[in-house]
Amino acid sequence: MRFIVVLAGCCALLTGCGLAETGAAAASTSAAAAQQAAQARAQQERVRQQVEAASQEAADRERAAADAAGR
Repeated sequence: MRFIVVLAGCCALLTGCGLAETGAAAASTSAAAAQQAAQARAQQERVRQQVEAASQEAADRERAAADAAGR
């Protein structure tokens, strides 16, 4: 019983000083950072695909130009 009273008192003190709010803010900041990281990875993948497509298109043009020059 004494432990519960001490624990409740500590919780009340920590809540009063804003530690609970700090923990909640840190958790939401962490979630936002994780979401931004996921969006950055998705954007990076889209850019990689666009670069690969542009590279393939350039190679196709070069091949077509070489074929046309060889005729």
